[in-house]
Amino acid sequence: MVEISEALGSDLRSVAASVSAEARTFLTTTAEVASGAAPEAAIPLLLLATSDMLAAGARLGAMMDVVPDERFEPDAGPETDLDPLREALAQLLDGLDEYPEIVDPVLGAVVGQAFVSGDIACIAEALAKGLQHYDSGQELEALWWWQFSYLSLWGERAASALRVLQMVLAHLRLDVEDDVAAEAEYDALQS
Repeated sequence: MVEISEALGSDLRSVAASVSAEARTFLTTTAEVASGAAPEAAIPLLLLATSDMLAAGARLGAMMDVVPDERFEPDAGPETDLDPLREALAQLLDGLDEYPEIVDPVLGAVVGQAFVSGDIACIAEALAKGLQHYDSGQELEALWWWQFSYLSLWGERAASALRVLQMVLAHLRLDVEDDVAAEAEYDALQS
């Protein structure tokens, strides 16, 4: 085994701590949104949480491959049950949840169906599993898991969900009746 230099180890621990904080924020925000406490803020909060997590994921994707000392993944404990989160988000996003997407734009134009609630739950599941490793003191394993799952799963789901959330927000804010838009434009010009 090649020893990880102290400087590199410190850098990786710093990245792991940063991703851990982002993951906790994402999980907290999505749980609060799913609780239904502020339904009028659901779309903006999910948009913000998802874009912040994608920024953390982009850093993971841009860095060198993380390779843990052991070539097997230690048991992180029981999987986190995220069905309640997915179901609560599906109910909250009723009518906005399902969307068509191109399954793999690199390989072709096959269109499939996806759900924002499923995307958010998928991201949350991968982040929670990484946090289990992180919280048990396996920082490098957590970092490997977050990087691997970003590249293989949650990065794509987050990018798809982000696009839908942004478009929904744009429609909610910009799709107004012509007379309402004209009145707002007139008011703005008179100020």
